[in-house]
Amino acid sequence: MNMVNRRELYEWCRVPLEELEKHPARKVPFRLVKDSAAMGELMAQELVDEIQAATQRGEELRAVIPCGPSSWYEPFTALVNEKKVSLRRLVVYHMDECLDWQGRELPRAHPYSFRGFMEKYFYGPVQPSLAVQEENRIWLSPTTMEKVRATIQAHPPRVTFGGWGQDGHIAYNQARRHPYSGITLEELASSSVRIQENNWDTILALAQRTFGTAWQFVPPLSVTLGLRECLAAARVRLFSDTGAWKQTALRVALFSDPTPEYPMTLLQNHPDALITATVETARHPVSMHPEWDLGLSE
Repeated sequence: MNMVNRRELYEWCRVPLEELEKHPARKVPFRLVKDSAAMGELMAQELVDEIQAATQRGEELRAVIPCGPSSWYEPFTALVNEKKVSLRRLVVYHMDECLDWQGRELPRAHPYSFRGFMEKYFYGPVQPSLAVQEENRIWLSPTTMEKVRATIQAHPPRVTFGGWGQDGHIAYNQARRHPYSGITLEELASSSVRIQENNWDTILALAQRTFGTAWQFVPPLSVTLGLRECLAAARVRLFSDTGAWKQTALRVALFSDPTPEYPMTLLQNHPDALITATVETARHPVSMHPEWDLGLSE
């Protein structure tokens, strides 16, 4: 794997927040929003707009939908119910799911059962007459993964919504760091549906976020759509409001050449990708401390 150069990383991280949206070296379109609430409203409205546009064309909308960021579910379901937006022709490709150490699905009440969360917060609040049909809820699991792969190959999504991880993963396409099984950038770009071990830093990030850093409770495996499926959409829209864990990955995505170390750098090869982040997520500590000496002088 070609590793990000530390000196270049320092230069990317030191760019002031206010310069990111119009920076001449930026490689991917970027949009800044004030906070989590503003981002959730924006994400919800954009998905509703996609659904309504497809309805006006007399078409179904196939969309890759994430479990997170969490701030958009309430405004989305409120918009759907208030405006009577029918989801009957929305086909949802769920992008990933966490698994236990034996590759089994988690109990639905587990905080990292994505299906349990989505059933409660994405599907549950919608009025039954407007709801996504059961057969159009394409859940990803060890038992459905081959069928999901074939379905998406035959019927690609029109749009992918998602977030990103601390290593720039889209869905659960984490940076592969196995000492005996590296991958090339081309292999990463063509990656498909699979089961994998979660990276140690992914486990620690989730442990810190949810379990008071009790990593023992974090699922060690996951099943995910590959980048082939996620980036097959005509439009890709990534959002994050989770702050410190995402700050460096954002800077790498905006300024680095594509690298397997940060999978979301592949967005720059997509014809219609857009990254949206809150101020907290876009601000970087290095940019706020020009007095720091990180020992990078030659």
